[in-house]
Amino acid sequence: MSRRAASDEEREDGASVAPSPVPSAAAADSPALAERYGRTKARRAGSRLLAWIAGGAVAVVLVVWVVWAGLDGTNATIATQDTAHEVLDDRSVRVEFDVTVPTGTTAGCVVQALNDRFAVVGWKVIELPASENPTRSFTEVVRTSEMASTGLISSCWLT
Repeated sequence: MSRRAASDEEREDGASVAPSPVPSAAAADSPALAERYGRTKARRAGSRLLAWIAGGAVAVVLVVWVVWAGLDGTNATIATQDTAHEVLDDRSVRVEFDVTVPTGTTAGCVVQALNDRFAVVGWKVIELPASENPTRSFTEVVRTSEMASTGLISSCWLT
């Protein structure tokens, strides 16, 4: 066997292996490595600029959405209240309800009848004429396909 250098290591099979070099701190911060792996000052500045632009764009979109949603000008609302219902027979139900709309505005509503299993068994679309009174009471008879257990307002909208 020959003499080996003190810095060489020996594997289990007897072959010598040179130790791997340990990089110094100066080599890790070298401009060549920074350039190779894209860690230059110009690249970092570009990344920061891109982040600021993206953040600004998100902020602008958020502000525009808040203004659009909050100040869109549609303040007219409609409110309904079921006041009573009466099952007249196997094929009809009378529904009494109040509707509040802005004065001078027409509206449409859907009055429906439900059975014991909450299935819709009757449906009627009504048009409400404009009035000077914001809150008005209505009574509608809805024809049904089978015995209803209740009658109510499904929805209303401004026309």
